[in-house]
Amino acid sequence: MRIIAHLDLDAFFCAVEELYTPALRGVPFAVGGSPDGRGVVASCSYPARMQGVHSAMPMAQAIRLCPNLRIVPHRRGAYTQASRQVMAKIREITDQVEQISIDEAFFDLSDQTDAERIARDLQLDINQTLHLPSSIGIAANKLVAKIANDYGKAQKRDGKPPRAFTVIPAGKEAAFLAPLTITKLWGVGPKTAERLAEIGIRTIGDLAAQDELKMLQRFGQVGYEITRRARGIDKRGIVTERETKSISQETTFSKDTRDKGELQQVLRKLSQKVCDRLQKKGFVAHTVKIKLRWSDFTTLTRQTTLPTHTDESDVLIQAAQKLFNTHWQGRPLRLIGMGVSGLESANQQIGLWDHDWEKERHVEDVLAKIKEKFGDDAIKRGAK
Repeated sequence: MRIIAHLDLDAFFCAVEELYTPALRGVPFAVGGSPDGRGVVASCSYPARMQGVHSAMPMAQAIRLCPNLRIVPHRRGAYTQASRQVMAKIREITDQVEQISIDEAFFDLSDQTDAERIARDLQLDINQTLHLPSSIGIAANKLVAKIANDYGKAQKRDGKPPRAFTVIPAGKEAAFLAPLTITKLWGVGPKTAERLAEIGIRTIGDLAAQDELKMLQRFGQVGYEITRRARGIDKRGIVTERETKSISQETTFSKDTRDKGELQQVLRKLSQKVCDRLQKKGFVAHTVKIKLRWSDFTTLTRQTTLPTHTDESDVLIQAAQKLFNTHWQGRPLRLIGMGVSGLESANQQIGLWDHDWEKERHVEDVLAKIKEKFGDDAIKRGAK
């Protein structure tokens, strides 16, 4: 079962401007062009939204609606830098990230042991360390995660960033979508909504009840596709659009723990998952890193460079354990993570190492196949 999260930074341009000019907080203002020309609102603060201002509105109209509106010019470099910082934090959790705009991204949490908690911690981390508010929607696919996030944000109208967190449990997609107006569904614009209304379809639930083939005959391929979407069906995967540069895995504990045995065991399991993904993708790694987060959200990351590239689980696990033993201070941990970087294709390394490496790789391949068929606990290496 997939677990897909959608993150959207709340009034992103405005939030960044408030970092540079704190006096803007709590007042109606908009980022955009001059009202004297053809300027439009690129983004507006939540107090401005309470007075009817919204993005893409002509600035002259915004001024009429909100006479005390302050206008702030674009600070493009600052927005780009802040966006990169946010996306980097998401990529600390997973390499399966699809950035769809400067302030919006999907990411896959299917491999995480407590996806919901990890997403909440990410939201809090972005707010506390970067001072940027965000909202998150979680569901079994991209379609519902995005709609869930939009829905969650729309429920909060108090003139403040919504900081919404909305989760749609697997199997509840259609029930969640059913009462929403048809225009909330991807692929249904005003003209399509008018045509659907002519045959009595006004909600997503109305559309979900239609016969797919009849909708195909009446509206073409679009009719078929939107009918399936109305039932919460979306099989699209995350499109990373970038070369894999690292692989990592982390877990957040339900309660902070300082039990060294438990921490070492969890780190070993995380490291094994990273190794399995590394081998499945056909990579070898040169750098191992760990991530430790304490209850006050102070986060420490440490890494070590290996003598040579490898995908051997023993080598990578031992490197992670050594980092942990060196840098853990005995304090209770909220989160622990392990990752690898400096990746190269395993094929590039063949012939560079000795024959023992080839034997070891064969063993690793066999272990990976056994675990894929019978589960992670089917077979394990002995601890050293």
